[in-house]
Amino acid sequence: MQKMTLKMLRVANGLNQKQAAELVGVSTDTWGHWERYQTEPTISMAYHIANKFNMNLDDIIFLPKIAV
Repeated sequence: MQKMTLKMLRVANGLNQKQAAELVGVSTDTWGHWERYQTEPTISMAYHIANKFNMNLDDIIFLPKIAV
């Protein structure tokens, strides 16, 4: 599977930022900060995001500078 950024993951699932934020239980601002790489989710939240989107954690790009 191709690695996906949070924005790609959200768009592929037909969600806006508010819907994605509600799905994982964070504010829209928090989700937006993650998409713009201003902040990053905790490890436990990253696992939660992967679970909610039925993805493997390894397939989601959280930090673009270390994405492979």
